[in-house]
Amino acid sequence: MTGKRFWSLVAVALGGLYFLLPLAGMVDFSMRMKRGEYSFEAYRIVLADPQFQQTFLYSVGLALLTIVLGILLVVPTAFFVRLKLPGLRPVIEFITLLPLVIPPIVIVFGYIRIYNTSSILPLTGTWWGTNLLLLFGYATLALPYMYRSVDTGLRTIDIASLTEAAQSLGAGWVRILAVVILPNVFVSVLSGAFLTFAIVIGEYVFAALLNVNSFGPYMVWMGSNRAYEPSALAVVAFAITWACMGLIQLFTRFSKFSTARR
Repeated sequence: MTGKRFWSLVAVALGGLYFLLPLAGMVDFSMRMKRGEYSFEAYRIVLADPQFQQTFLYSVGLALLTIVLGILLVVPTAFFVRLKLPGLRPVIEFITLLPLVIPPIVIVFGYIRIYNTSSILPLTGTWWGTNLLLLFGYATLALPYMYRSVDTGLRTIDIASLTEAAQSLGAGWVRILAVVILPNVFVSVLSGAFLTFAIVIGEYVFAALLNVNSFGPYMVWMGSNRAYEPSALAVVAFAITWACMGLIQLFTRFSKFSTARR
């Protein structure tokens, strides 16, 4: 057992070095903008850039809307499939896996082909239409993660008993979903929400081909026109992603602690 534990620690250490050394090199390079000294000048320039602020806030707003759309779509679907239509679970799971199989560039070209200015629904010809397509596209990309997070949460509770109890008290389906089911799978919904947030913040293909100035295209533009600022921007994006992962763990531990106290 001691030998197995030693080699397990060695494997974890080597894996950690494989991922952490490039990150450390990127951080070191981003702080060498001033010759001969370490400084946060590249970070200051990036964070003070009005385009960074505009694109980042835009992507954050779009990510929040995508999370809301995903919750409204996935929670009722997963609930009714598990409660009323268990035979459709393989079909629903297959559909939710399609965004992992179909490349985003295929989806966005389909959007452009179907909703261009010469079609019946010329959504790409207006600002609102383009943003609507972008919202639906991001919800599609996040669907595998959101659905599996919610479905995993539903497996941990007895939704049949909870539904029957709520119906016996006169609750309708909307009230059951909002007051009974959603609070019980709140941590799972948050996990899917933070993963959705990380996906939307760094997505490039949809935004670039739909000609939307979001955070993903801004990072690519910065990388092709600057030297030190792209490394600083990559560190910022990496920190945002890991902050989302940390929040998932925090809420998960808090939920377990609250359950244990009950």
